[in-house]
This record gives sequence, structure tokens and C-alpha cells, in this order.
Amino acid sequence: MNDKMKKIKISPIRKGTVIDHIRGGQSLKVLKILGLTDVEIKDVVSIAMNVDSSVGKKDIVKVENKEISSDELDKISLISPETTINIIRDYEVIKKERVKLPERGKGIVRCRNRNCITNQKEPVEPEFKVISSKPVNIKCVYCEREMREEEITENLL
Repeated sequence: MNDKMKKIKISPIRKGTVIDHIRGGQSLKVLKILGLTDVEIKDVVSIAMNVDSSVGKKDIVKVENKEISSDELDKISLISPETTINIIRDYEVIKKERVKLPERGKGIVRCRNRNCITNQKEPVEPEFKVISSKPVNIKCVYCEREMREEEITENLL
């Protein structure tokens, strides 16, 4: 079997979003961020996991008829800062951009400190600041509790 026959093909989408260069094995978390795990999916969603690329393993998610919100982009950037977003119209990429890790975020990640004011019955929205990007580490602006990548994923709102 030659190399051309070994390639996996995923159907192109007419309109929607392709999320590429997701860290290998993280696509299911991206689907959760997009709210595509709890609902009946009516549009085409394609997932490729642990695909070989020039920089190692990556995942790819294609979602037809879906535009990603800025909150979703911020959440994706926290679990996979190398991700690129491709907006598709009439089967063509009309916009391509790399996600940007925000310097600060509000209402995106729950503080893991149970005693933090954001976890009490006070009307205070969780807020963090990024203290490093490789690896991603954030700090609560209220209690100063730090969270590493694994903890961030577990506490996404």
C-alpha cells in the first residue's frame, strides 16, 4: 500500500469552523467546551485524534454551522494554546487565526480553592491572571491560588 492510500480523509464542510493543532488527546475536552457532548448533534462534527504532524501528535475538530464565541476561544486557549481556528464559507477558509491566551479571564475557570470568595454565596465572578504560558499556569486574583493545566481543565466553567 502506498503513502497516498494510507491517508485518512475527512469530508470538507461547507460552512463552519475547523479547530486544528489541538494538543493530542484534547479534542474531547474541546467538544465539551463547545457544548457538543450534552446535546443531540444535528450538524456534521468530525474528530481526528492523535494525528501525526510535523510537531508531534495533534487533534482536529470540524464543526459544521458553528461559530466559536470569544469565551469558547479563551477556554480552548487554556487547554491548547497552539490551536488554530479556521472559519469556513463555501468550502473555503476565509479566516485563519491562532488562539490567544488571555492575560486575564473572568467567568471562565472556577477557582479550585473551596474557601475562595468566588466559591461562596457571594455575587463574585471567578477571575484569574495568566502567570505562564508554557506550561499554562493561572492564578486567582482573589485568593492567589495557582492552577496548572490539568487543574484548569477540571475547573472550566
